[in-house]
Amino acid sequence: MTERPILAETLVVAKFWKSPRNKAQHVRLDLSEFKGHALLNIRIWSTGTDGIDRPTPKGIALTVRRLPELAAAVAAALAKAQELGLLDGPAGGDE
Repeated sequence: MTERPILAETLVVAKFWKSPRNKAQHVRLDLSEFKGHALLNIRIWSTGTDGIDRPTPKGIALTVRRLPELAAAVAAALAKAQELGLLDGPAGGDE
């Protein structure tokens, strides 16, 4: 059996503002490893008055093995939101 590579450090995959009006908090997705398990973290980060971003307790960590299920669920939510007219245009970004 081939061993998978170990993540030497946290890899930030994406981040975006939680709200277009609140530039002090953003959602961050990253890949990391904890006790030998590869994880996907989806967490809200907050920028302190000192300008340093820090993770909040708000979020989830999933084993990367669950990533295909999460991606399918998000795709289904996107399709339903578009069907219901909840998004402006195909990408849906914040106004």
